[in-house]
Amino acid sequence: MNARKLLLLAVVVAASRGLAQPPPLDTLVSPEVRPDRSVTFRVRAPKATLVTLFGAWMPLGTQEPMSKDADGIWSVTVGPLAPNGYLYTFTVDGVTVADPVNPDVKLRQRTSASLLEIPATPPAPWEVRDVPHGSVEVNWLKSKVLDSSTRQVFVYLPPGYDRSTARYPVLYLLHGSGDVAASWTQAGKANLILDSLIAEKKAVPMIVVMPLGHAVPFGSAPALQAKNTPLFEEYLYKEIIPWVDARYRTAPGRENHAIAGLSMGGGQSSNIGFAHLDDFSAIGIFSSSGGPEFANRFKEQLADPKGTNARLNVFWIGIGRQDAGYERSKQFSEMLTRNQIRHTFHETGGGHVWAVWRWALSEFTPLLFHR
Repeated sequence: MNARKLLLLAVVVAASRGLAQPPPLDTLVSPEVRPDRSVTFRVRAPKATLVTLFGAWMPLGTQEPMSKDADGIWSVTVGPLAPNGYLYTFTVDGVTVADPVNPDVKLRQRTSASLLEIPATPPAPWEVRDVPHGSVEVNWLKSKVLDSSTRQVFVYLPPGYDRSTARYPVLYLLHGSGDVAASWTQAGKANLILDSLIAEKKAVPMIVVMPLGHAVPFGSAPALQAKNTPLFEEYLYKEIIPWVDARYRTAPGRENHAIAGLSMGGGQSSNIGFAHLDDFSAIGIFSSSGGPEFANRFKEQLADPKGTNARLNVFWIGIGRQDAGYERSKQFSEMLTRNQIRHTFHETGGGHVWAVWRWALSEFTPLLFHR
């Protein structure tokens, strides 16, 4: 081999080795949770001029300034924070980003966020505990109703499902606006909550179905967005429910079906549940209401409280007192009370955040499917 070829070979080898080298490992720690539940957040941004933190424990529209050290690392310490899970983001010179060194990410339709967990003593239902665990299946279904799009459906199966021949009741659990099909497991920890409550015999073993609730694209114009719930209802009834009953060992009958959701999903649950009381015996509304047209749409059901109450085993509404929709939710409850519709209204501290929705699911599921 002549000198020219040897030189070219050496260049190629050197280049390939350079391309194969991984980037330097960033040893930065963020978030750092201390025993007193205070938390330090850090982000490496040596060229930035302004970096701030926003966390779900803070009022909407506020930012926590971060300080820069000589190495270009910005940091801030907050807390102590109450045990639970919180979304947070950094804003670096006007650009909102997730924490680059935190692998626990909450996916959203826009601007995904990082997830902070503050452990409780004893562990809360949404924490990983030494109990039998169920499984979560991720399914991809092509929808004829929704323009032949292929969409995810997450399904929780309780511990022992694979070793059993039993049939199980089903909870259809819906997410909020801007969320994705994975939201109830990623941020809500619904599977861990069910694992804990089933192990403690506080909840009946059940299948939980978590579909994508955006029947029209997220961020659509208001006229199209108004079609989201009716179109999702059609999708649920024509495709999701028949598919679930065909694929899984579901128990038949309205007594074995419940529907619940947060925010947008709560509105969907109230409207779909009330429209199909022959199919659902339980409805859960988290940080939401029935919407402005509920009273007109369901005049017949509201005018017959005895008949409606006979078909509703559980009608549960829960919301945080700092939620911007608190008054709407409370007024919805008061309207139901005036019409003698039996339900329960529960409130807790917190805003429109996953800490509230974890609490709501933990309170709601133990009420379901009791004979």
